[in-house]
Amino acid sequence: KYYFEFADVQAMREVFERFEREAEACLAQGLVLPAHDYVLKCSHIFNTLDTRGAVGVTERQAFFRRMRDLARRVAEAYLDQRKQLEYPLMREKGIVNSELGRPDALSTSHSPLPIPNSPLPFLLEIGIEELPANDVDTAHAYLTTRVPSLLDELHLEHGDVRIFSTPRRLVVSIANLSPYQPDREDLVKGPPADKAFDKNGIASAAAMGFAKKNGVNTKDLQVREQDGGKYVFAVVKQKGRSAPEVLVEALPKLVESIKFEKSMKWNESGVSFSRPIRWFVALLGESIIPFEYAGVVSSNVTRGLRPYDSPEIKIESADKYLDIIREAGIVLDKEERKASIVEQVKQAAALVSGEAIFDYVGATGQSPLLDEVTNLVEMPTAVMGEFNSEFLQLPREVLISVMKKHQRYFPITPLHLPPFSGKMGGEKEGGEGLLPHFIAIRNGDDIGIDLVRQGNEHVLGARFADANFFVREDLKHKLEEFRPKLSGLIFQTKLGSMLDKSERMLKLSAEIGEMLNFDNLELSNLQRATFLAKADLATQMVTEMTSLQGIIGREYAVRSGEHAEVALAIGEQYQPVPKSRIGVVVALADRIDSLVGLFAAGLIPTGAKDPFGLRRAAIGVVQPLIEHNISFDLREAIKQAAKSQPIAVSDEVQNQVLEFIAGRLSVVLKDAGYKYDVVDAVLAEQSFNPAASADAVKQLQVWVERKDWNTILPAFARCVRITRDQKQTFKVNPKDFAEKAEEALFKALEKAESAKRRAGSVDDFLNAFVPMIPAVNEFFDKVLVMADDKALKENRLGLLQRIAALSSGVADLSKLEGF
Repeated sequence: KYYFEFADVQAMREVFERFEREAEACLAQGLVLPAHDYVLKCSHIFNTLDTRGAVGVTERQAFFRRMRDLARRVAEAYLDQRKQLEYPLMREKGIVNSELGRPDALSTSHSPLPIPNSPLPFLLEIGIEELPANDVDTAHAYLTTRVPSLLDELHLEHGDVRIFSTPRRLVVSIANLSPYQPDREDLVKGPPADKAFDKNGIASAAAMGFAKKNGVNTKDLQVREQDGGKYVFAVVKQKGRSAPEVLVEALPKLVESIKFEKSMKWNESGVSFSRPIRWFVALLGESIIPFEYAGVVSSNVTRGLRPYDSPEIKIESADKYLDIIREAGIVLDKEERKASIVEQVKQAAALVSGEAIFDYVGATGQSPLLDEVTNLVEMPTAVMGEFNSEFLQLPREVLISVMKKHQRYFPITPLHLPPFSGKMGGEKEGGEGLLPHFIAIRNGDDIGIDLVRQGNEHVLGARFADANFFVREDLKHKLEEFRPKLSGLIFQTKLGSMLDKSERMLKLSAEIGEMLNFDNLELSNLQRATFLAKADLATQMVTEMTSLQGIIGREYAVRSGEHAEVALAIGEQYQPVPKSRIGVVVALADRIDSLVGLFAAGLIPTGAKDPFGLRRAAIGVVQPLIEHNISFDLREAIKQAAKSQPIAVSDEVQNQVLEFIAGRLSVVLKDAGYKYDVVDAVLAEQSFNPAASADAVKQLQVWVERKDWNTILPAFARCVRITRDQKQTFKVNPKDFAEKAEEALFKALEKAESAKRRAGSVDDFLNAFVPMIPAVNEFFDKVLVMADDKALKENRLGLLQRIAALSSGVADLSKLEGF
């Protein structure tokens, strides 16, 4: 009651600031533990504000930055105190080796490296604490590419290379690794021959230094021709090293080269990795390849499944590893784990006459949930559970979101359902709905499976009970009644609250609707949808589960009696490409307002950092316009959005926003398979209109692939190249023509100019220009453009300038290859 309904937002903000000041004061006095206590209190107050729905997306970043800064300073102060005390706890427990500054156990000596006589299998296993699901794929993809190239760099011949990845281990398995590098000769280039030897063939200081550096005699230096000159070369013979010797050096570097989006440090080694590294297995045949990294020494001992208390497992030789691991119940291959999960889930769902929701997406048919679950387990076992059927009265998306996003469960729907139309979870009309069952994937076998089932049912039941409470409380009010509460949710400190943003969206959507020629009914529905678009952000359900924003708004709009078109647009606003025209405009108003406002506030993305998702917002502007083929002038929309901002938006900022969106448009078009120069040529003239640009790029791509393109582009290029340096635009007077070729070209130009052309159409422009090509070529063959007579020269330049202007607003052909 207190956290969700009663807590006073303004009072909590004041309490947060007081706690923050107390933490600062404690740090100033060296009172580390009290300061830490106040940091925790700040975090608790932030959670209270967040629960009340009083923290916007951009303000959340500011809160995190303030708390993170305090936490860092507390940690540094604590570390400084322990250092001054000479780490008494570590000294008492004998943890630190004073000479090496690291655990004594890491000070390990190794016996001489074994030298094999024949090719042997090689194994590297990196044992880690459980990796995040995405990092499992990141490491697998990197090793798949890097290991073969590394072996080539090391000059080690090998057989098949296999890479495996689970949340606890990254494995490299190589068949028939060569015992030695081959002996080789490298030809090293030295100084020019005339500087290396004098006329009598005596070696100079440069030649002697070069020979000494490469370990050869000056008599063995060779003179060869290269790059149009003669140079001295040394044939450097290099004896191959043994594979163990090479691997000892290479393996730590290989592990170090694996990078992740977010990494952590966990011990005094200072190494960064996604999660702490706990063991290495490195074997060439039966021999251990000894190396150390991150304070861990390689061995032939791996660890078993976590549910079995991670027992130590000795690997006798590299070729026996896969069998030993499989016998321990660990499924190394991701595709094998995935297939096992799919089969088990299907079998479990069939027991209740249902089928699991995998949500396959994209052309490749990938399931994000299935991929994530596959990367969370090493021994998958399906667990069927159920929940109270009363919860089926909740909106379907709430049920699915809780099961998938929060619990990584597979929801179950009755067999042979028609496509989902947006009804509630408990509505069975048309056979729709969900079954009161779910399927979880356990990491381990089926021992104690009933206890596991009960635990999962208990957790899910509690989450559904929370959701049921939130929805029940929310539905005591109509959706529009939540809108005033947006005033307490900050969008960005300089840009005001979410209510302020909603008001700006209302004005902008009306402008966009007019630009797109909406009729009165569409405009009415558009205004209502925009008015209610952000209202669900103040609901308890969205405060608890932000991923349901828009979705809950749609559900509550339906239950509040809003028109179907209005509810649909509310639900579509966060989709990359809304399906309805009204949904597209609501999304455009939202994204353009954010881009203009945040750019004006100086929050422009830099490098890889984009905390406010502005790149995603820009793509969200471009894609709907292209998909729906909506001709739309972004310049006007940005101008209108700038008028409503609470801070000044200069022309320079507006241009920055337009260029930023154009950059995302370029990425979208190039990712679609269009040539980079074709995209650049079109966007140079009409990037402000994404749909028209996409259409023009498609047309121009066809033209540049034509067999006669090598005659079309050069003809137009001749007209452009000779005039583009002219700062003045000249008029054409037909009476001043002195050659018939001039008259013929002018008549062809008038015919091309009179042709009715669609704005921005590449086809219309080039179809009008192609008939001019013979006249263009004849003109340049018979007419001297840069004549001594000034009037004659300017008249001819003016004629060519008008031809070059035919492409204005269509494409800048000078950016094409071969121009």
